[in-house]
Amino acid sequence: MLIQKELKIYSFIAFIVIVTGCNFQQPDYVKVITATELNQLMQKEDIVLIDVHTPEQRHIKGTDLFIPYNEIEKYQDKLPKDKSTAIYLYCEGGPMGNAAARSLYELGYHNLTNLRGGEGAWRESNLPLE
Repeated sequence: MLIQKELKIYSFIAFIVIVTGCNFQQPDYVKVITATELNQLMQKEDIVLIDVHTPEQRHIKGTDLFIPYNEIEKYQDKLPKDKSTAIYLYCEGGPMGNAAARSLYELGYHNLTNLRGGEGAWRESNLPLE
């Protein structure tokens, strides 16, 4: 009987781990873009591209600003005044870009895009760095 209870408990724990592990979703306030898509967009349009990685790293060629992901509010004066302006973010791999997007969203910016895979994906695609 004790073994059946333990088995049920372990089964329940495994179920919870599987369900919660599958629940990660990209936040709905930020879109994602691939390195190739971002490069194509940069060839056609003048965009606002912000590196948010800490510590500072090599930048994607064409980066407009470096603002640490955890200091967005401190640099509000550097951000576009029009909060509907499209802002493209990147870090080394993606998570700091998502964190920066959350801060920007909380400041009223709603046209946010993060580079999937960050600067690492850009580099793997052999695209130019500064």
